[in-house]
Amino acid sequence: MLSYTLDSLLVPMSFWYVVAFGFGIIIGSFLNVYIYRFHTGKSLSGHSHCMSCGTRLRWFELFPLMSYVVLRARCRTCSCRVTPRYFLVEFLTGALFSLVLTITTDLWQILIFWTICSILVVITVYDLYHFIIPDGLTLALSVSAIVLLAYEYFVFGGDQNRLAWTFGAAILGSAFFLFLWVISKGRWLGFGDVKLAFPLGLLVGPGAVFSFVVLAFWVGAAISLLIIGVAKWSRGKDRLHLLGIDLTMKSAVPFAPFLVASCLIILFTHFNALELFSFI
Repeated sequence: MLSYTLDSLLVPMSFWYVVAFGFGIIIGSFLNVYIYRFHTGKSLSGHSHCMSCGTRLRWFELFPLMSYVVLRARCRTCSCRVTPRYFLVEFLTGALFSLVLTITTDLWQILIFWTICSILVVITVYDLYHFIIPDGLTLALSVSAIVLLAYEYFVFGGDQNRLAWTFGAAILGSAFFLFLWVISKGRWLGFGDVKLAFPLGLLVGPGAVFSFVVLAFWVGAAISLLIIGVAKWSRGKDRLHLLGIDLTMKSAVPFAPFLVASCLIILFTHFNALELFSFI
């Protein structure tokens, strides 16, 4: 299989970052529709409409990011507020698509990573709203991660031992969360998080699974402190409005977003907790 890179197209990388962001926000707009209609029986081909008054949205109300800003986050017909989730999902997807270009310029790798990022966005938002990670999404992520590993192995010349270590480390990472699930009887995290840890472990690689586990808890602790800080700052109004939902000090916070955030931080920054510990 031949490898094609953006470098070979003789166009400045700054141009490709803009293209990736623009394509990402378009995909993010589709992901918003998918998240809303997933497991509802509604067709993805149906027309977009206001959640409050049901008015069908016109073409000029469907521009990613721009329509939300221009309409000031309100429906043009009934003036009902639109959840910031739509803007945030579009922006996040665009940002992730651009960031992918910082770790690879290979066209096939980029497409696979974009697929992975899209799945991660859906998993994160869906878990935030419903406290569940659909098995279909975890399976799709696992297949995408394996396809990425297979592509890297056959195109760039892989090491069988490293490949074995990658799967072994991912299994160990998932087993650690399984241990937590068992001893807490499902109170600390859900079984969906246990299954999700496997493909995320494949993505970060054998040398970063420990960092992936540690960082997930650090991100979770940081978000928990943020909720407590907002509660203190707002003088008893212990609510953090995020993606259109209210989080309080007593809220059960889904763990999948922390796992996903940890994985993405490691992919884009190569964070290594062991190096941090040795520095301390």
